Amino acid sequence: MSYKAMLFDLDDTLLDRDRAVEEIFYVILEKFYKDVKYFPKNDMLQKFKEYDKRDYGYGDKTNVLEALFDEYPTNDRLPRKDIQDFWNSYFPNCFSINQDLINILNTIKQQAKAAIITNGTIQRQTAKIINTNLNSYFDIVIISEEAGFSKPDKRIFDLALNKLNVRPEEALFVGDDLEKDIGGCQNAGIKGIWFNPNRIKNQTEIKPYDEINSFDRLFSYFA
Repeated sequence: MSYKAMLFDLDDTLLDRDRAVEEIFYVILEKFYKDVKYFPKNDMLQKFKEYDKRDYGYGDKTNVLEALFDEYPTNDRLPRKDIQDFWNSYFPNCFSINQDLINILNTIKQQAKAAIITNGTIQRQTAKIINTNLNSYFDIVIISEEAGFSKPDKRIFDLALNKLNVRPEEALFVGDDLEKDIGGCQNAGIKGIWFNPNRIKNQTEIKPYDEINSFDRLFSYFA
């Protein structure tokens, strides 16, 4: 089968969100805890990750920082009304991509159309994509807030297919979330490749077309 398009999820697939969460944590330390003489940095980081995970999927991150400030008080606490603007300004800059991924995307783009389908706000997701220069490697980017529906709704996948002018059987979708990414694309008739770098056990009823733990495995689909 010769595939004409490869579609990708953004967070935790193309971009390492866990690493970005750590990066913004260190920004928070520098800006709001620099005068604190002692703090259990590793404990704080783990708590911060817990708070972030609890609110994952929500656009408003105010409660994430509020929980950290409540748990670890500081005289430089950021006012609640300013937290969302702070997150929107700094978090997109905490993402990066490595040269290996760039090489893989360049190879794919020479042989097929490429798209990003991501849930999230236009402002934040666009900033991540522009700041990492990912926009250079993709023909289209579809963001749920702009589209009006989000994964796993099949309509967001249909929209991508229409924009790329390819049929479902001519496309592959790569994502880390079994329900939203793989289940969603399968509802649209697209084969779903589960990106699973941490080798998590699949405990759902969803059966991916393939499972990969590194992107270089994608080359086999264009051999």
